[in-house]
Amino acid sequence: MNALLRAAPELRTMLAADLDDVLAVEVLAYEFPWTRDNFIDSLAAGYLAEVLQAPDVGLLGYYVALAGVDELHLLNLTVAPAHQGQGHGQRLLDRVEQRCIDCLLPSLWLEVRASNERAQSMYRRRGFAAVGLRRNYYPAPQGRREDAVLMSRPMSPLVGHALD
Repeated sequence: MNALLRAAPELRTMLAADLDDVLAVEVLAYEFPWTRDNFIDSLAAGYLAEVLQAPDVGLLGYYVALAGVDELHLLNLTVAPAHQGQGHGQRLLDRVEQRCIDCLLPSLWLEVRASNERAQSMYRRRGFAAVGLRRNYYPAPQGRREDAVLMSRPMSPLVGHALD
């Protein structure tokens, strides 16, 4: 099929019916993936959660975020390994940032593994700054733990993507 005729990927609300596909991606993407219960609990609690799907390909990625009093906390943003490096992570992050603005929340927060330089670099390019360290936050091989870098970005309708 000609690439120009392919349907564009669409973002839509994550549903419980999506969890088999989401978990398949999660297991491929992470050594220590979220569990089905993590996703079920997030959906049941009303967290913001969307999937990015292409009709001819399937699930490309997804995110889960928690709206708080003064912040949106990005809990999980994942792109299927076979589709990384194609701008899907940027599109998902665009959507998370827009949701933060739409909810009138002044900041967006997230944690990222200290060893995940690729993700940290993407977030820095998007205007995020490292603001702290959560010691022993993530599980690591051989029963060890890995630190998380806490990152934040101010958000407002006036800021938008001016920091890109």
